[in-house]
Amino acid sequence: MVFQKYLGDSKMFEYDKYYRECQQQNKPFIKAKINPAHGNYFVQIDLITCDYKLSKDDKIQIEKFIRDEIEYIKSHLKYDFHGYHITKELAWFDGISSPHLDSFCNFLYDLTRV
Repeated sequence: MVFQKYLGDSKMFEYDKYYRECQQQNKPFIKAKINPAHGNYFVQIDLITCDYKLSKDDKIQIEKFIRDEIEYIKSHLKYDFHGYHITKELAWFDGISSPHLDSFCNFLYDLTRV
């Protein structure tokens, strides 16, 4: 069975099952869910499930990706990004566009698997 790097638009029991799998396999828990307020994705990464903490360099890389996403959203989709917050173990991003969701979630996963 291939491990999913993230889980998107699922039911609560599926997120719960995926969270437990992440804990058992020492992998980051990354979920994406459409925010009905604006129709784009709310993405969350939880590193409590694994032995990894975001470093200062990781945060800089993530913030660069987010700045690029904000520029894309403003110029192509004409809406506002709704914010983000990053700590060593948890981070959330509200407003990731559908075309960039897969690359963003894969980027987060790959960043934590170095």
